[in-house]
Amino acid sequence: MPARYRRRVTPRRPGPLRWLWFAFGGALPERYRDWVLHDATCAGWRWRHMARAFVQMSPVAVPVLLLVPGPLWVRLCAVLLGWLVAFQYALFIMDASVDHRVRKAGFPAGAAEEGRAERTAEQRAAAAARYAGRYRR
Repeated sequence: MPARYRRRVTPRRPGPLRWLWFAFGGALPERYRDWVLHDATCAGWRWRHMARAFVQMSPVAVPVLLLVPGPLWVRLCAVLLGWLVAFQYALFIMDASVDHRVRKAGFPAGAAEEGRAERTAEQRAAAAARYAGRYRR
């Protein structure tokens, strides 16, 4: 979380129903504002984004499996291929989607990227120093 937006209190996590609302694109109340930024800047933010994408795709699988005629293996393959395409799309729009969620919570554009950059600044500086020592003599 960027230092200028960080509060000293541990972010309050939404309950399961509010999280489902958030996963489907809904805005959370003001009291979860810090959690939204934490969700976008923590170490597992990519996995969290993909979990939200999986939750968004799951309701589509049930009608396909139950209502579409044909052998079960064809329906399962259809669901699997649909999920693969949807995950690919979710991967492509990951940064923009997470930034949009953070902006919806009331933070300025780029706050999530700034927080992730601040969290990994030391690692990137060490990697740059190793690179410079090896290739920039």
